[in-house]
Amino acid sequence: MEKKHLLYEGRAKRVYATDDPELLIAAYKDSRGTAAVPGRGAVNNRVSVCLMQMLEREGIPTHLVEQRSDRETVIRRVHIIPLKVIIRNVAAGSLCTRIGLPEGTRLRSAILEYYYRSAALGDPMINRYHAFELQLCTPEELSVIDRYAFRINDILKPFLRGLGVDLIDCKLEFGRLPDGTIVLADEITPDTCRLWDAETGEKLDRDRFRRDPGRAKDVSEAILRRMTRGNFV
Repeated sequence: MEKKHLLYEGRAKRVYATDDPELLIAAYKDSRGTAAVPGRGAVNNRVSVCLMQMLEREGIPTHLVEQRSDRETVIRRVHIIPLKVIIRNVAAGSLCTRIGLPEGTRLRSAILEYYYRSAALGDPMINRYHAFELQLCTPEELSVIDRYAFRINDILKPFLRGLGVDLIDCKLEFGRLPDGTIVLADEITPDTCRLWDAETGEKLDRDRFRRDPGRAKDVSEAILRRMTRGNFV
């Protein structure tokens, strides 16, 4: 498969066209924003591929095709739905400041939130009626997204707990295939989840990256090492 021109560059990945109009190549960068850590992209690529393969085996459709190299993955071309879906199990981050729960409070049931992907507006939090008014998705599509999000959470929580890690919250993005099928897209890495050591509470996630960018690779490698020890990769 031939990699062609750059289609998109985000904070963590570059996405390229290929000689197949239905397939793209996602190339993970060592940087996220202005901080660069050698080798970080390869580690995040492997973590995301392994987790998406696991979700596929559990019946969650994704855009993943195959890992192409250390830092490149072949993905199906999808039309990204401009919603960031956050599923929360433990109070952290903005949830604490918005509703006053102390950080670390275990929620009685998982909370699902939607954010409108709009850089100009600062990715505001919205509800389902806003999503329908903005024509981001149909009610039927959002029902599928909700179902997949809760199912993904139900799969990842015990899996990560088995590695000694608590899934605090997770950001998910979804897209449409040409036939309209909704699939999980983007990535699942310590950059898109809050992950805390189940015994010590040590942060193994994006919060630690924000506070100490130089150790971002260490964070992702810690998760990958635990997956390797458990024979999941």
